[in-house]
Amino acid sequence: MTTTTVEKNTASSANVATSATNPRPSAAKTKTILVGFDFGTNKSCLLASAAGSKDITVSKVIPTSVGYVKDGIVDGIITGNAQILFGEEAEENMLHVKLVAPLEEGFIAHPDAAHDFLGHIRSLADPSGQAEIRAVIGVPANANEPALETLRQCAHGIFDSVLLIPEPFLAALGYRDDSRLGQSSYIDPVVNSLFIDIGGGTSDLCLVQGYFPTSDDQISIPFAGDSIDQILHSDLNRTYPNNRLSRHTVRDIKEEHAYVGPSRKPIDVKVVMGGKAHSLELGDIIGNASNQLIDKIYPALTTLIARASSDSVVALLQNIIVTGGGSQIKGIDAMLQKKLTDDGFESPKVRLAGVDYKRYVAIGALKAAQSARENQWQVLLD
Repeated sequence: MTTTTVEKNTASSANVATSATNPRPSAAKTKTILVGFDFGTNKSCLLASAAGSKDITVSKVIPTSVGYVKDGIVDGIITGNAQILFGEEAEENMLHVKLVAPLEEGFIAHPDAAHDFLGHIRSLADPSGQAEIRAVIGVPANANEPALETLRQCAHGIFDSVLLIPEPFLAALGYRDDSRLGQSSYIDPVVNSLFIDIGGGTSDLCLVQGYFPTSDDQISIPFAGDSIDQILHSDLNRTYPNNRLSRHTVRDIKEEHAYVGPSRKPIDVKVVMGGKAHSLELGDIIGNASNQLIDKIYPALTTLIARASSDSVVALLQNIIVTGGGSQIKGIDAMLQKKLTDDGFESPKVRLAGVDYKRYVAIGALKAAQSARENQWQVLLD
């Protein structure tokens, strides 16, 4: 599969804002573009391909942030005097915008911002605005019908049709190496595996056994990266009062130093407080916050293992895969494997999905779009 990475969109932010908030003019569609989209709480991933092609024409990971420019900003401060900014550009201009995260705990919390953000995603997939866009979008494992309908409404007028599929199932599709299918030595993750997808808002666990997962095959926990951030921020404020560290700074600290297991000390972190450099010893604080994720995930993991058939469970235990941003927490695979072993499970093997963890859901979504039947698409346009 050929991949072309598209860098920051060269179209003006003003044009992006217009396309995000206004319906597209009706016109004959000259081509169809398939989109695989991981709509994440903190980071989203977009992949796009022309229908009938295996080549990826757009590949982009973008912060899930929308910035509404504040009133009274001097002309020229914001490029093109745009009124709405997205992703990196929104976060880089946080002094001059009201920064909104469209999702909270994996679900849409601000529909207008979600609609605008999806409009921006469309502009990246099809700058011309003239293509028919069919998008497969990943959703949390426990998404109920009202949550799905909210997402469909936010996508209305932006994408022409959508398919909404649980994220851990898409992660398994994305992680699957299609070139090795049929090799006797290859363990196909779609045949019999258990995926643990730890994002910003939710941790989703899913039994993947060759068919579309049912509700009994999935567990979603509203505790993930953002929850660790909140605990870490609270502990920092208690231990170092008046530190005034922003949530973004706390997230950066977590992403660099988070670990699970026994205390790792010292972890000296350099920060700037009140304009002065300080070195904070955060070993126990970081460990306390991160280990609470294990406390949440492990019971769900053993619950799903118990639901697997006796004929499949031994092989399943050899194929437990951790993906998403939480897979980067140091020691998370070893800790889960040790807990399973200590509890008497037969030779468990827990491994990390690898360096491409940010893209697996979107890769799986694009694969699903490429193989979807016509009657599976949900048409959004009148």
